[in-house]
Amino acid sequence: MASDINIRNKKASFEYHFLETFVAGIKLLGTEIKSIREGKATISDAFCTFINEELYVRNLHVSEYSHGSFYNHEAKRDRKLLVTKKELKKLLVKSQDKGLTIVPLKIFINDRGFAKMEIALAQGKKSFDKRDTLKERDVKREMDKAMKSFN
Repeated sequence: MASDINIRNKKASFEYHFLETFVAGIKLLGTEIKSIREGKATISDAFCTFINEELYVRNLHVSEYSHGSFYNHEAKRDRKLLVTKKELKKLLVKSQDKGLTIVPLKIFINDRGFAKMEIALAQGKKSFDKRDTLKERDVKREMDKAMKSFN
């Protein structure tokens, strides 16, 4: 039943070093899951935060469902992330450290049909780290180009 829905946050790997990743469920409304199954969600601006010691994702844009009528949801509401108590406590303690944040990486549908979000405990990159990332990407592209011309 797992589908090919795989909504990624491409900016995250450029902006952050990932220290640890977790998989969390998302508490959604009916029209939200239908919209996600159509692939109409954006997580490039999304971030995770704690509200009353519960983990929420903010700025996750899930477009309104096309057949939703008046039952449709709000596009950018806060959505609760479902993680175990042990993981929640670990994330709460680590996110209070200086320079650490929780970043959503991707949304996918698991084999049981539930929407899941992969999140990461991350540390922001400095500008020279970003330059190194760009340089590595260029070198890899040149190597791939050279290998294709060689074959």
